[in-house]
Amino acid sequence: MAVVDTVTLTTASGLDLFAMLGTVLWYAVRIGAAIQVLPMLGGRGMPRRARLMITLALAAAISTVLPTPPAMAVDAATVLGVIREFAVGVAIGLMLRLAFEAGQLAGELVSQGMGLSFATMADPLSGASSPVLSQWFYLVFGMLFFTFDAHLALITLLADSYRSLPIGVALPDTQAFLAAVPAFFTTCLRAGVLLALPVVMALLAVNIAFGVLSRAASQLNPMAIGLPVSLLVGLLLLMMLARELQAPVQHLFNDAFSAARGLTG
Repeated sequence: MAVVDTVTLTTASGLDLFAMLGTVLWYAVRIGAAIQVLPMLGGRGMPRRARLMITLALAAAISTVLPTPPAMAVDAATVLGVIREFAVGVAIGLMLRLAFEAGQLAGELVSQGMGLSFATMADPLSGASSPVLSQWFYLVFGMLFFTFDAHLALITLLADSYRSLPIGVALPDTQAFLAAVPAFFTTCLRAGVLLALPVVMALLAVNIAFGVLSRAASQLNPMAIGLPVSLLVGLLLLMMLARELQAPVQHLFNDAFSAARGLTG
């Protein structure tokens, strides 16, 4: 009799363990997809094992405070549910990634005015080469991201997304979901241009001044004189810009989180 009770208890514990694992895996789909495309965490800058550990840890923590998702089964509904969860996670991650892309766009524009477009380095997010100033803006955005406790807001956003759009529930408005990322792209494009606009306009004035001087005095070499001056002026302007980045970057992050919340209704 004792042996039978022990076997029954072991079987029940094993079933509970597999049920918990299935619940964690359901939540890990959306969270893992979001982390995969997130800046600072996704891309080649973070090892895969570290991303996997973060995903499973967040999924296990969130699964304890949310309802149990439907049981996994090998059917079309489960496959569509996994695809839907993956799409929602990628869309949430893309919203925050686009905010960082605005900073990299500003770096691209400033580097062209300073003559530093040839100075490139490997981008840890995509693995491609990008100007050094784009990496500088990326790091500044990353430091401000953690300074504003946006990583905690991200966890709250993921947890709230399951409350507004539970696992297994269809998207309320597919057309609005598909149009959300392109619509926010225009906001990030405008933000990146506005961030770089003061520095670009000042550098343009410097380049025009040296162009006029080179026409007035042909012995002046604009490449030998204008490039160092543009570089020094650009560095000085970047020092001044760094002190004013907090407010616009925080506003951009707020817009990104608002757009991400709008994905799930």
